[in-house]
Amino acid sequence: MTAEETRSILTIALMAAFADGLKDEGERAAVRRTAEALGPEAGFDLPGLYRDVLLAKPDLAAVAAPLKSQEARQLAYEMAVGVCDADGAQGPAEKAFLGRLAALLALPSAAAGATSTRADEVAEAAFAPDDAIANVGASAAAATATGTVMGRPNLSDAEMDKLITSAAVTNAALELLPETLASMAIIPLQMRLVYRIGQAHGYAMDRTHAKDFIATLGVGLTSQYLEQFGRKLLGGVLGGLGGGVGRTLGRQAASSGLTFATTYALGRVAQRYYAAGRTMDTAALKQTFAGLLEEARGLAPRYREQIEQKASTIDTRSLAALVRQS
Repeated sequence: MTAEETRSILTIALMAAFADGLKDEGERAAVRRTAEALGPEAGFDLPGLYRDVLLAKPDLAAVAAPLKSQEARQLAYEMAVGVCDADGAQGPAEKAFLGRLAALLALPSAAAGATSTRADEVAEAAFAPDDAIANVGASAAAATATGTVMGRPNLSDAEMDKLITSAAVTNAALELLPETLASMAIIPLQMRLVYRIGQAHGYAMDRTHAKDFIATLGVGLTSQYLEQFGRKLLGGVLGGLGGGVGRTLGRQAASSGLTFATTYALGRVAQRYYAAGRTMDTAALKQTFAGLLEEARGLAPRYREQIEQKASTIDTRSLAALVRQS
């Protein structure tokens, strides 16, 4: 893939991030920080591209024009779909953007529609009815059936540990995979984790609450996906460019460890928040998350073997089921 194609794909990614026009200042700032962090690896002025997309609004047709190969065009579209679905299923403005992009990239409508549908299914799976809790343990399933007292979890400490650690290992494994769709499941799994922890403590949960909780911690949804995708793209490990899991492991180890740590810390701070009756304020949540994130970074290497084993078993054709069952 040429530098010009890489530039085009990342520009499309940034355009997709703002396609709905609804990003608040916090998310815009997170996207800007991502562009700044990836800038040195990109080999061109990625922060400048961010400013151009936000202020000058480049022409999508001109941006897409350098993408000549079918592989590059498909990768650009899959990336845009992932960005649009990062904070939930696509809205009307995002669907319109993706429809225009697919046409400009001359992608078959059936293939483009299938990619978009799969991404929506993965995003929606984060909030599926929590019947998968039975996978954690029989006692948890029984407690769910009888209800719980707010603030008192219906999971034992061991079951809660398993829930959080399993989500962190699965997300770290997804980060190792070269398929674009694998990255699309990471954020839904994080929202699923918050959703299930809140439910386990007796709270009625919905997508808005889970998203807002994660945003309060300063974990941007769109920016997080952009960073994951960008690092894979710049490392040459996406799609057919990477050569499979074995070749990806070395290049993605650090990013996978960070994904493990982010997911693990997110689960732990959610556990404390709901156990405390949702009384922790924003400052306390952010401070707690920062401390847990540092702790979790030290834990990640201990789970490397589990992460690699998990990566070898994930079927990217069944990502929605993976999210629902987590």
